[in-house]
Amino acid sequence: MYSCPWSFVKDEKKHIISLVGGGGKTTIMYELAQFFAAQGRKTVVMTTTHIWKPKENSLARSVQQMEALWQQGTYAVIGNLEQGTNKLTAPSAFLLEHTLAASDIVLAEADGAKQMPCKVPADHEPVLLAASDIVIAVVGMDALGKTIGEACFRWQLAKHIFASECNFLLDENKLAKLILSEQGSRKNVCARDFYVALNKCDVAEKARVQALQDILLEHGIAKEKIWLRGKR
Repeated sequence: MYSCPWSFVKDEKKHIISLVGGGGKTTIMYELAQFFAAQGRKTVVMTTTHIWKPKENSLARSVQQMEALWQQGTYAVIGNLEQGTNKLTAPSAFLLEHTLAASDIVLAEADGAKQMPCKVPADHEPVLLAASDIVIAVVGMDALGKTIGEACFRWQLAKHIFASECNFLLDENKLAKLILSEQGSRKNVCARDFYVALNKCDVAEKARVQALQDILLEHGIAKEKIWLRGKR
């Protein structure tokens, strides 16, 4: 959790966290899961859409397996294995109900971006857990300088945000607009706490990272809610 300023990672409260946006969600989700589990928190990883089946022995197919993983000091991944793929889908209603009641931390990947740096959600996206109290929007800084078609999943839907159908270049202002829009990363956030992970900051010019952060600050996103995430 190098350089992460988010206060909720250390407040010892119960949280149900949904991750939305671009590529990097799964990596950040597992990084958070490892951190919480190391603090002795009963931590669960899941999806409301699709995630790759974990390689490590962390998959729990029952309440008993989930609780056994907690006793071992690790997190549990729950979900149903999708036939024909190596992916998990949302868990059963029974397992989800037990998870929400018994866990300290639930981390749910709430939409997909085909590993592209940013995303415009479709009508049915994101699929936020009703009980989520926190939404984390993930955006890759490697989107800067690329066309929206190159860097943004479902970019054709961006005309609702930018009033343009053109395949324009993404700069700091346009990326900030995507993050801040209620038709973009803030879709269906409502009263939930909203956090931003600017991912791959190490591959972008420092001045551009700072410029994007400054725009978010000007629009009311507190500095302690913005994680400038990159390699150490």
